[in-house]
Amino acid sequence: MATYLEFEKKIEQIQDHLETAHLKKDESTIDSLEKDLEKEVAKSMKGLSDYQKLQLARHPDRPYALDYIRFMMDDAYEIHGDRAFRDDPAILCYLGYIDGQKTMVIGEQKGRGTKHKLKRNFGMPNPEGYRKALRAVRLAEKFNIPVLMLIDTPGAYPGLGAEERGQSEAIAKNLFEFTNIKVPMISVVIGEGGSGGALAIGVADKLAMMRYSVFAVISPEGCAAILWNDPSKVEQAAKALKITPSDLHSHGLIDDILDEPLIGAHRTKEASAQVIKAYFLENIKALKALTIEEMLDQRYERLTSVGAFSE
Repeated sequence: MATYLEFEKKIEQIQDHLETAHLKKDESTIDSLEKDLEKEVAKSMKGLSDYQKLQLARHPDRPYALDYIRFMMDDAYEIHGDRAFRDDPAILCYLGYIDGQKTMVIGEQKGRGTKHKLKRNFGMPNPEGYRKALRAVRLAEKFNIPVLMLIDTPGAYPGLGAEERGQSEAIAKNLFEFTNIKVPMISVVIGEGGSGGALAIGVADKLAMMRYSVFAVISPEGCAAILWNDPSKVEQAAKALKITPSDLHSHGLIDDILDEPLIGAHRTKEASAQVIKAYFLENIKALKALTIEEMLDQRYERLTSVGAFSE
């Protein structure tokens, strides 16, 4: 069954009536309810607070990296392991085709349901996951294959074992190595972009965010705990952190905002996959028109401009 958040309750009621009308094949009622649904979606989804957008980014029905891979890719073949320790299921690496374009897709996978959440470590990669991503990117570079990275994690796993195996070093190495990879790289935040766990696969020629995604240095819950020692101030923290695509775009921290359908990717998974696919193919075409030197210079300038300011 679909899950509805508190501010989606009226949408749920209309959709329930719409399903009943479809069962009865009552065309006049269907037309009327579809218009009502369109109006309610516009009303409910256009005035969302930052915290409500965070809720949508974490929505349990929101498509994850594996969903997008299945919608977008043909002849997809999964790459496993970092060739050093083990395979990390929280990071997916797939080689295949997107509309005939050979592509390497790397994504963070949260898992759906208790069994798969545990398997995927709730989307929190260990260092071997980031090393697997680097191995996949180097493989793509070797065979001149563009890379698409899908960010969706609450953060890198902070466990003792992860720290012992060099979590910070693995993230830092990706940040360093990705700046000089000689193939086009596109990164998209599809849900939750958390701290270094997101940055580790966020260094690219283009960094975009879906309409209802977030990107933050710390979770609002963690921020509220540190600043106020009060979990009830999570909404205040979400607003202060400036985690939404519009805030980040206005500060020049991301390049583009992808307009997933207004009702949300969790209701329109395939349509949202088409949005990402179109963005990827359009930008790959533009990047391929550049020489490797021009592309790397442009990437370096984009990355070094982050945080720049003038008095």
